[in-house]
Amino acid sequence: MIIHEREKDFIMVAQHDHALVSRDAAKCWRDDYFFGIEKKDSVVLAVREHDRCWIEPDKEPLWNEDTQQPYSFMDYPGSPKLVFYKEGIDEVAQMDSYAGLLCSLHYASFLQDATSMIGKNFWSAEKQRQQKLLKELEIEDDNILSFHLNLLKFCDNLSLYICLNEPGTPKEQEHYFYKKGFPQKFSFMNDQTIHAEWLDQETVSLSHSPFSKKLQVIFLFKAVEKQLINEIGLAPAYLDSPVEYREVTFL
Repeated sequence: MIIHEREKDFIMVAQHDHALVSRDAAKCWRDDYFFGIEKKDSVVLAVREHDRCWIEPDKEPLWNEDTQQPYSFMDYPGSPKLVFYKEGIDEVAQMDSYAGLLCSLHYASFLQDATSMIGKNFWSAEKQRQQKLLKELEIEDDNILSFHLNLLKFCDNLSLYICLNEPGTPKEQEHYFYKKGFPQKFSFMNDQTIHAEWLDQETVSLSHSPFSKKLQVIFLFKAVEKQLINEIGLAPAYLDSPVEYREVTFL
């Protein structure tokens, strides 16, 4: 679950819904900027399905007593989270081996410097999966694979940007993830950092756009009132809250 706190409620975005925005970004990527375009369908699938591991846990969000907020993808308990990660990658790999490889690389990157035993074990198991898939797919150009992984991560971050920031948020008040721009850099942009900024309630400006046209997206969310959570608990409050949608255009 992606969580954005406001005064009287929590904006809660299911991860698999957020991935719809990421998918739209990947589909809109300029062809002349899409290295290894023969694998575009697999890359778009990986972007669309990269958070499917959260489908089940997001159905019944958990309350974090320490932070007095719903658990988000950032602080969700580690042991069950890694089980979900593995199951999600398994499912994507069954759909498409190359998409599964990208998702494995994506999630393993979070645990590359893990110090816990469960984290180290997850990273090791995914490295074995990756070696197996690399051999099966006969991948020889690591640069193309790295670009596709970078594209996945950029599209993921682009969607997170509009999930974690209230529309119209001034740059200096943005979520700390993005105040210095997106971490992914691309050779077709001379490795310059891409910055995003809200122009108004419905429009985000990109300093350099990799898209073939202006990108218009819709993402779903629930505004779950804190008072309702206090009265009936988080999971019932989330279930009872209506689904809302927000339209955003990237220029």
